[in-house]
This record gives sequence, structure tokens and C-alpha cells, in this order.
Amino acid sequence: MDKGYLENILKSVSTGRASVEDALNTLTHMHIEDIDYAHIDHNRSLRKGFPEVIFGEGKTAGQIAGIMGKMAVQEEIILVTRVDEAKAEEVLSGFPEAVYYNDARMIVRKKKDILIKGRGKILVLSAGTSDIPVAKEAYITAQAMGNEVDSVFDVGVAGIHRLFDHRKMIDDASVLIVVAGMEGALPSVVAGMVSRPVIAVPTSIGYGVSFGGLTALFAMLNSCSSNVAVVNIDNGFGAGYMASIINRI
Repeated sequence: MDKGYLENILKSVSTGRASVEDALNTLTHMHIEDIDYAHIDHNRSLRKGFPEVIFGEGKTAGQIAGIMGKMAVQEEIILVTRVDEAKAEEVLSGFPEAVYYNDARMIVRKKKDILIKGRGKILVLSAGTSDIPVAKEAYITAQAMGNEVDSVFDVGVAGIHRLFDHRKMIDDASVLIVVAGMEGALPSVVAGMVSRPVIAVPTSIGYGVSFGGLTALFAMLNSCSSNVAVVNIDNGFGAGYMASIINRI
């Protein structure tokens, strides 16, 4: 439930279009709604400025749809992460207005165009083409949260000259998300070029001693660039969310 939804309820009562009893019934699940397999946090939009995000991995299509159905009554936008294509098709059969982004494995359901709330522009960079799915998760999350977002893919340190072709976009960004697997060096390079916050996202892309992204994670945590913060391995969603919060300040 966001502020606009709550304001409409209160205005309806004040103008006589709805009774106090109607408002009470509507607000019964304003806080937490228990639907057996989930406790839906309807208050999160008021508390944090964005609705609860549904983590799709491990949930059935029926459970995802059930949570979305309850949220759709109150929320302008619903975001579902980590959903495979087969599960998404089943969910979208009940929500044809929603959109599935296959590369990011995300479902976005919105009632209207998203209002831009960010003060600047977020730029998402990926070191390699193989890192794009995680980068797209960050991109769509930041976009859904009301930001202008740009992206540049496949500009890793193996061909660092590719990065410099996009210098203006890098300089113009308010927050940068840099996604990299392998040796995880790109965030340090980018952070050394700018005075803005850089959110580094290690991915599980790489051979043998990449250890499923641990090598990239440790490299980013040990960055000598002071304006780098690091999220968990493959956590594009977390990076997009944090970038959005920073961009609102």
C-alpha cells in the first residue's frame, strides 16, 4: 500500500463516497496479510517507498500468482525475481498485463507508467556478455523503482579501450553499477574514473579458480578504489535497489 492508495481511501470517507466500515474492511490487511504459505508485508511501500519484492526461486507458480493477486489490490507495481520461463508463462496466464524479461528472469506488473523519482541517472556496466543476465536484473530493478537507467555491456578489462568509448555516459551517471565475473577487476577501474558511488556486483561466471564468483567477490572487496561498495554474488537485484535508494537522496 503506497501513500496514494491510502489517501484515496481517506478521501473517499471524507467525501462520503465510502463508509467508515468500508474503509475498515479495506485497511484490515494494511499491515500483514497471512495467506498460509506467505505473510505479505503490505506496509512496506509506506515504510520503505517500494513494495515487497517476490523472490520467485523455490516458489511454485501458484504461490507467486497468489501473492501477486493479494498485492495487486493495493500496489501500483509488483516485481518478481528469479523466475524461469516455464513458471513465468503459468504466472502470466493470470496476469496478462504483466511482462516477463527472460534475460533477467523477472516479472514486472505495473498499473501505470512509472513515475521518475531518482535525481540523476543510473548506469549499469557489464564486464562481459555472459554477465548481462545479472546486469539486466539490476537494470530492471532500478527502472521499476523510478529511475532513468542506461546500460553498456561487454566492456571488461580484457579490452579496456572499449570502456573509454563511453566516457561521457560514465561521467554523467549519478550512481554506477558494475557487474563482473572472472577476476572482477572492472569496478576498480570504473571507480578510479569517477567521484560517484560504484556498486560492484560479482558474478559466478568464470573458470575453475573463480570458485563460483568468490574470486570476483574477494577482488571487489579488496578494491583500492575508495568509492566501491559490493553486493553478494549474482545479486543484480540488490545492486539495483541500493542504487535507487542512493539516487533518491
